[in-house]
Amino acid sequence: MLDGKVAVITGAGRGLGKSHALLMAQEGAKIVINDIGSEWDGTGKATGPADDVVKEIKDAGGQAVSNFESVTDFQGAKRIIDCAIDNFGKLDILVNNAGFLRDKMTFNMSQEEWDAVIDVHLTGTFNCGRWACSYFREQGKAGKLQSGRIINTMSHAGLLGNAGQPNYASAKLAIGALTMVWAREMEKYKVTSNAIVPMARTRMTTQTTSVAGMFGEAKEGEFDEMAPENVSPLVAYLGSDHAQNITGRWLSIRGGKLELWLPPQFGKGIDISRRWTPKEISERIGELGDLGMPAAVL
Repeated sequence: MLDGKVAVITGAGRGLGKSHALLMAQEGAKIVINDIGSEWDGTGKATGPADDVVKEIKDAGGQAVSNFESVTDFQGAKRIIDCAIDNFGKLDILVNNAGFLRDKMTFNMSQEEWDAVIDVHLTGTFNCGRWACSYFREQGKAGKLQSGRIINTMSHAGLLGNAGQPNYASAKLAIGALTMVWAREMEKYKVTSNAIVPMARTRMTTQTTSVAGMFGEAKEGEFDEMAPENVSPLVAYLGSDHAQNITGRWLSIRGGKLELWLPPQFGKGIDISRRWTPKEISERIGELGDLGMPAAVL
């Protein structure tokens, strides 16, 4: 489904990013494997993870190159996009996947723990998307662009609000808004922007106590609902020409479940055609429905 396409995948050295890269290469795409080789909490650097994925793709007959720039560096993000153009002549697909976790309850979280996670997830997504959008716009104005794809990565933690992940959840829900903005901004250039909401067993989910118990262990002979490979077919599809009419959407894959998540929707309103008093609000707010803790339904 991706013959002739060129894709950049950030954080593609391990986990979901690696799974996306292997499948997209199998489907015919040429891949830039971007990964700084950090640990699950963002510490350290290594070239091995990206290089190993490149070797695996090449050994299978595909084409790929490594890139070690950090998505948190604005100019570094440009070099990630340029890597695709310099090596393969163009860019068709950007998959924003890079990230790490530093979980704490809000009352224990440091500014550095907040900033680092917002920086890699939200700012990193913006940085790469900013340069991809610029490239797509230039190509579109020159009449050289058939289509472009931006695929961002959200999380159920952002959709539902997971205790112990205020930084990560905030970044991931904000990425949903950014996804919709890009869908509107880039529509005229035939560029779609969508977000996936994956649920899978990765280093991030197994190493952090906030969510580790949710993902279990694979059982021999049974369908592994939490395998990262379950998510990647959606990414490959969204990167293909078949998905041209899908944009601004949040789509979830968890096990065998393919789901559409809706952005914030208007619920119910009361209009009294004049200014409210606090007492009137107290008396009538119940008409809007149950305003207790929203249910976390999966």
